[in-house]
Amino acid sequence: MKLRLIIPLSLAVVFLIIGIYEMMALGPSNGYWAVMLSVASFFYYTYRKKQG
Repeated sequence: MKLRLIIPLSLAVVFLIIGIYEMMALGPSNGYWAVMLSVASFFYYTYRKKQG
């Protein structure tokens, strides 16, 4: 895999883990930002992967 594909996928996983932790520890409204960054990173990853 290329580095341009690995970085957004890694960021998506990291932000998802942070978001889940924040939601469990502090409530859903506090982890929302991290989950949305995770979704955005994953969408960027799929966009770049389809470009080839």
